Amino acid sequence: MSFYFSRKFAQLCKLASAKAAPDLQSSNRNAGPLAVVCKHDVRFKSSGERALQERQKAHMARGLPKQKPIAGVKEVIVVASGKGGVGKSTTAVNLALGLMANDQSKRVGLLDADVYGPSVPKLMNLKGNPELTDNNLMRPLMNFGMPCMSMGFLVEDTAPIVWRGLMVMSAIEKLLRQVDWGLLDYLVVDMPPGTGDVQLSITQNIPIAGAVIVSTPQDIALLDARRGAEMFRKVNVPVLGLVQNMSVFQCPQCNHQTHIFGSDGARELARTLEVEFLGDIPLHLNIRETSDKGQPVVVSSPASPEAEAYRRIASAVVCRLTEESR
Repeated sequence: MSFYFSRKFAQLCKLASAKAAPDLQSSNRNAGPLAVVCKHDVRFKSSGERALQERQKAHMARGLPKQKPIAGVKEVIVVASGKGGVGKSTTAVNLALGLMANDQSKRVGLLDADVYGPSVPKLMNLKGNPELTDNNLMRPLMNFGMPCMSMGFLVEDTAPIVWRGLMVMSAIEKLLRQVDWGLLDYLVVDMPPGTGDVQLSITQNIPIAGAVIVSTPQDIALLDARRGAEMFRKVNVPVLGLVQNMSVFQCPQCNHQTHIFGSDGARELARTLEVEFLGDIPLHLNIRETSDKGQPVVVSSPASPEAEAYRRIASAVVCRLTEESR
């Protein structure tokens, strides 16, 4: 209200000055006080605007959640994609297992934050409901020496999750805060595709060491991958780099290579965005078959070229984390 009256008062001062202009030329007695009042009012107006802007910023800050680390977790790595169907979940699972394979002293966990389409239970061959600790926290399910948590453990396999935004946010909060992870060096988070509420909620609630963007070389996938990378930049999450999935198909009969989805699209996008290119993953039958069986290729075929590709990406991710922590 005071700002409104201040603005009206300034308008009245200008009007009075215009009417008094002929008299002011002949008499300085009335001009002095009026001019002083108007100058003071202009200064008051600008200071009032600054104060209003500061109050608005403070109000907006109060509406945002404060980042709080997940108990026992040193670094959080999110694996994201701009769209579905590019192999993000398969990459997240094998990246997590690759981190463990490269350094067996490291403890790695896997969180499936894709609430609407959880894939980790299938990929990790896990079923059942999490047990509760004495502190009423959920215990992650374990396989291949890695603790895993997913919304898929809490609902029926074929049950659709038809939730509105608030229910989804509540579920994400539980997955972030009500799980007993123990002590982890890395927590790999399989994010849902896109750039919506879940992504914003996670990035605003917990400190994230970096994001890995997964895309195929196809132009339509690269458009969305770029949006995903830009989103993380806007929320001040370091983009560790891009992974080019399904980069090339090699015929098992004649070994001829075909770039079904295009060639080097993600590599060129990484160059455009000035981020690291983390590596290629081929389009290979072995990856699909082992994933469908719940036996990820990194653990079921560790000597294969496909497993080696994931381990190389895991090494590149660790190098980027080291660079970001300097």
